[in-house]
Amino acid sequence: MHTSRSEIIARVRDFLQENFLYMHTNFQLGDDDGLLDKGVIDSMGIVEVISFIEAEFGVQALEEEVSQQNFGSLSAIARFVAEKQSLVTA
Repeated sequence: MHTSRSEIIARVRDFLQENFLYMHTNFQLGDDDGLLDKGVIDSMGIVEVISFIEAEFGVQALEEEVSQQNFGSLSAIARFVAEKQSLVTA
């Protein structure tokens, strides 16, 4: 199953709003903003985000794939998920 990048971003953004930014209703998170840099999540929060992504999109993140490059922003997460989904269906 392929999910569009815009759909991935929207669903991850909703997850972050509900679980990490619920006290900051006016917080604007851009697609390329650093999740750690902006203080949206911390090192424990990334574990929750990865669990959500695995359950929501049916992809698995290997330990060596957990990096800023793959999980540093909404855009990075969308790219990672799209690439993983394309491997599953290839």
